[in-house]
Amino acid sequence: MANPVSGKALAAGPMNSDPFTLFITWTTYGTWLPGDYRGWRKRKTGEQPPQPLLADWCRNRLKEPAVFLDPRQRIAVNDRIRQHAAIRNWELHAVSVRSNHVHVVVTACVTPKRVRDQFKANATTALRRMRDPMTRQRVWTKGGDIILIDRDDDLQRAVTYVMEAQDRMDRGK
Repeated sequence: MANPVSGKALAAGPMNSDPFTLFITWTTYGTWLPGDYRGWRKRKTGEQPPQPLLADWCRNRLKEPAVFLDPRQRIAVNDRIRQHAAIRNWELHAVSVRSNHVHVVVTACVTPKRVRDQFKANATTALRRMRDPMTRQRVWTKGGDIILIDRDDDLQRAVTYVMEAQDRMDRGK
């Protein structure tokens, strides 16, 4: 996935109580595999070129079908992310829930990994509590990208990407 800001990817180490602005992205299970034709990110290495054989190998190893969120599910996840940010007093700058991935731009005073994992857990809970609940074991891929945003212009670029560029690129509608 392309990085729309020039921030640095973060490890999940301990942080102090100063706020951090983060651009967080995670995908639904089975929809953006290693080797994907759109490019992909390798942990601790970053952007990788497409590798069709790797993508096929990963696809054949999936334990369940890929997850695509329908419009009702997308709304439920969006609402839960907004609620959770408000409960935690995190400043939510932007959120976009697509059919196959989620982007969040947020300022919080806890570790980046904790922010991402809490959003993912709450989004899963929202999907499991719907009238027609998602009962499958896996909803999201493991982990997700966390990019530190340390400049105002990078924050604006990230917000624009999340709120506008996704629709222009027709990604995960």
